[in-house]
Amino acid sequence: MILERFKIILATTSKHKVAEVSEIIKEYAQVYSMQDNPDVDETGNTFIENSVIKAVTVGNMLNQKVMADDSGLCIRALDGFPGIYSARYMADSSFEEKMQSILTKMDGISDRQAYFACAATFYDPHSCTLISYEARVYGSIGMQIAGSGGFGYDPIFIPQGETKSFGQLPAEFKNKCSHRAQAFIELMEKIKKIYG
Repeated sequence: MILERFKIILATTSKHKVAEVSEIIKEYAQVYSMQDNPDVDETGNTFIENSVIKAVTVGNMLNQKVMADDSGLCIRALDGFPGIYSARYMADSSFEEKMQSILTKMDGISDRQAYFACAATFYDPHSCTLISYEARVYGSIGMQIAGSGGFGYDPIFIPQGETKSFGQLPAEFKNKCSHRAQAFIELMEKIKKIYG
């Protein structure tokens, strides 16, 4: 299959994200990370806009096929916060500190509904092909940080139908049903239809 010969750059230097995406789409393509952190100003107002900005900027810079994603945690009781600012919230703090801050904001709030969103974009600068797809996984914010698996806000997010957080659930589970898994698998299916 043509896709198996793709050497797609993922516009990130995050080892956690590269490992997760590589596992999710291993049957479709090989994923390579960037050596240097891309200097991209995320000026979009949505996850899709930011993923497109990253993919197009890095794709044109490297003159190679690129995938990028923008993802985040959206909490209903906090009007969608932290949303597109999930990674940039308390930028100089650890994710443990960020999660504790969110749990403090949620103190006394009974409505703990939330969702993770991921917008994944593929860009080929040679053909100017641009494909995006956004997926969500719904759940709730736990009462405490639980588990050491996953990364980011995983230890405080309990997916719908489960009693454990993404930080406690097996990686195999997350790689099949998470927002990032759904977004990248659907993205690769769309790419397959174009490239064969």
